[in-house]
Amino acid sequence: MRDAVERIAKKMAGGKNIVFTGAGISTESGIPDYRSQGGIWDEFKPVYFDDFMRKKNARIEYWRQKMAMYDDLQKARPNAAHRALADLYHRGRLAAVITQNIDGLHQESGIPDKDVIELHGNTRRVRCMSCGAVSSDHEAFARIQAGEPAPECPCGGYLKPDTISFGQAMPEIEMKRATELARGCDLILVVGSTLLVQPAALLPDIARRSGAFLAIVNLSSTPYDAVCDVCIREKAGDVLPRIAGFATRA
Repeated sequence: MRDAVERIAKKMAGGKNIVFTGAGISTESGIPDYRSQGGIWDEFKPVYFDDFMRKKNARIEYWRQKMAMYDDLQKARPNAAHRALADLYHRGRLAAVITQNIDGLHQESGIPDKDVIELHGNTRRVRCMSCGAVSSDHEAFARIQAGEPAPECPCGGYLKPDTISFGQAMPEIEMKRATELARGCDLILVVGSTLLVQPAALLPDIARRSGAFLAIVNLSSTPYDAVCDVCIREKAGDVLPRIAGFATRA
């Protein structure tokens, strides 16, 4: 693994570098992923966006699922992998983080919000589906605990965590910026993603086809393992601090 780590670190020594992260970077913080055995979709059936908007029982079920995950999200803290990326960012080795994650741990690790592109939203925010007002998740969960199974906005709109559900459109501004970054980067480092969820999973390929160096750090295989420049099948919390250490010395 040392040679692979050093190769990535040397490539990060100059140029425009970005990272693309998935659920695998946050499992080491105690947040279950979605697709692996024992993951979130083993326990819960996804609530589709159209059902959320049309059926009260779907909204109640959606919030029940969020309540079941609330404690894990509240207790989660950035792990060694998050901190290593923040270190790379502040040393000028990383321009931005593009993430599929909704936990806010990249920002908590010290990367400013302006350089964390959240493709699937952030569960720490709650948005009204009618007027667009944004509030905190704490407020919504307090209302649920007080007896409102599916809280609504004072305007009458449905409140929903500011995340992308199945069947919901991807955020245009974030996708546009992520695509531009992928097309213009010199290196893209994929961490903790199976690269199966579209359209986000197309970004590493966009970067590769634009001439970028593609490195993958993930425990399981991805569709890009055979075409990437470097692939490391180890925990992100073990690999990324080593990359950061080598990169800052290069």
